[in-house]
Amino acid sequence: MVQIETIETSGLGDRSYLATDGGVAVVVDPQRDIDRVLELVDKHGVRVTHVFETHIHNDYVTGGRELAERLGAAYVLSGDDQVSYDRLGVGDGDVITTGALRIRALHTPGHTHHHLSYVLEDADGRPRAVFTGGSMLYGTTGRTDLVGREFTDELTHAQFASVRRLAAELPPETKVFPTHGFGSFCSATQASGQESTIGQEHQVNPALTLEEREYVDNLLAGLDAYPAYYARMAPINRRGPAPVDLSLPVQVDAAELRRRIEAGEWVVDLRDRRAFAAAHLAGSLGFELSTNFVTYLGWLYQWGTPLTLVGESEQQIAEARRELVRIGIDALAGMAVGDVAALADGEPLRSYPVTDFAGLAKAMAERDVHVLDARRNDERAAGGVAGSQHIPLHELRDRIDDVPAGELWVYCGSGYRASIAASVLDRPGRHVVLIDDSYDSARNAGLES
Repeated sequence: MVQIETIETSGLGDRSYLATDGGVAVVVDPQRDIDRVLELVDKHGVRVTHVFETHIHNDYVTGGRELAERLGAAYVLSGDDQVSYDRLGVGDGDVITTGALRIRALHTPGHTHHHLSYVLEDADGRPRAVFTGGSMLYGTTGRTDLVGREFTDELTHAQFASVRRLAAELPPETKVFPTHGFGSFCSATQASGQESTIGQEHQVNPALTLEEREYVDNLLAGLDAYPAYYARMAPINRRGPAPVDLSLPVQVDAAELRRRIEAGEWVVDLRDRRAFAAAHLAGSLGFELSTNFVTYLGWLYQWGTPLTLVGESEQQIAEARRELVRIGIDALAGMAVGDVAALADGEPLRSYPVTDFAGLAKAMAERDVHVLDARRNDERAAGGVAGSQHIPLHELRDRIDDVPAGELWVYCGSGYRASIAASVLDRPGRHVVLIDDSYDSARNAGLES
């Protein structure tokens, strides 16, 4: 009996997989922090013979090469991908057999040119599962604009054909195991559900329910901005990432923290957004350590700028460290742990109020207030608070001079991005108010234009 284990990386919206027959195992699309895979291998007492990559990843630094070397396994990816290291190159129709596992490669371009899906077959060659990477996702497909704008139209048509091929060649009961689609920006649209089969995708996947022209037009029209750090991931993966380092950075004291802030370095506070609002170091940035932490820090981060983490505990720093190495931010300048007041080096702490959309409605009824919308363009297109200024969070640092001084109310879809924006904007001359609330409350309060 073949067993498939899922390894969730919720911060990036991705999944990795370990498939085993009880004696040998293969791994598909492992993340950089391979200790999670090694623990699973030890738990099952299996021998990993192959590590498969569906594609050269654009949204994270792979752990595949290091994992394969650590375990003495073959590292498998498309033979057409140009990389700077030895690997087992495979192409369409190639079959790898290990133990009771039989894996057949299918060329499914679209997310990238050389993207492969891997069909897991039984001993008689009947498909049981398919690892689809960034091709067929749950109720959607992988986005097609990450390789380069000049290839987007071509790859969108290829994506349609690839998903159609999977649906045509695999029986309806075949289980589908995608890498992307659980919040990843590699997904063309929001994925639906936590599991699926080829038969279920026949009913809901736009590449299978729409004609090609409509599918292509809809996908292209829905593509919006994606994290800036994506541009750095594929080159790292082609060169071969350095071995992962999850050790804690050096401890720095309060005086050194202040020096770093004044020098323009990044000092990032990992605490809860409301705790940061109540009291924080002047000039520090608030990136609450939660599901979206690494996506938005990586998106806004000025690559190469020294980065120091401030947290409530070493465990919190360690968790952030793990998230950051997944996107190649390895060189942390230091950490500071403890009560924020003790880290202020005698300087006054800053703070700003936190409210909800009901509070905004009350303020707007009493006086003119400047409201900033930090959501993405696609969210704004569906409506925004009447009279608000729209600057997507990922554009804010470059457009900060467009934001007036004085009282400033900031919102997004849930409060998380608004909390980051508030920390960026919180400087002398501005009186920031964080709206920590779901945007549905704005609609219910009649604030939407």
